[in-house]
Amino acid sequence: MSDNQIKFLPFSAVNLYMRNDYRADVVKAALLSISSAPQNAKQTFDGLTKKWVVIPGFRKSVQAPLGMKIKSFITAFEKSPDVAGFILKLWADLNPDLRAQVADLLAERHWELIPVDADRTKLPGFLPSWPEGEDFDILNTAFKQKFTEITVNPDDVSLMIVWVSTRLPYQ
Repeated sequence: MSDNQIKFLPFSAVNLYMRNDYRADVVKAALLSISSAPQNAKQTFDGLTKKWVVIPGFRKSVQAPLGMKIKSFITAFEKSPDVAGFILKLWADLNPDLRAQVADLLAERHWELIPVDADRTKLPGFLPSWPEGEDFDILNTAFKQKFTEITVNPDDVSLMIVWVSTRLPYQ
C-alpha cells in the first residue's frame, strides 16, 4: 500500500471496544427496529440473514422468528464487517438526538466529520486514529458537561462517537 492511500479498519473492528453484554444490547435494539425500518433496510436484513444466520429447524433462516435470529446476529456482528455496519446504522438511526448531539460535540472539538445523515455503511470501515489528546473518558466528560440536562449511557455516547466520526482509537 502506498503512503498516500487511506487505511481503514473493518466495521467489525468495533468489537475490540465493546463488552459482550453491551454488544448484545446494541444488536437486539437494532434488530427489534427492523419492522419499522425503510424497505431497503429490510432487504439488506434479509440478505444478511441468508448469508450469516443459521437457525436449527429452519431451512430458510429468514423465516425464523426474530428472537431466534438475535444470537446468530451477535456472532455475525463480531465476524462480518457488513453485518456490523448494518447493525450500527440501524442503532444510530434509533438514536437521532444522540447522533446530532455527538456530531455537535465533535464539531466543536474540530473533528473532521462527514455529514451526519451520510450513509456510513458505504465506507470501507473506520479510520484507525483519533485526534491527539482525545479518548473515550475525555469525550464522555465533555458530553456530560455540554448536555447537562440529559442522562445517556456512556457506552452509547462512546459508540455514537465511533459511528459519527467513523474513527476508532486504534493507533
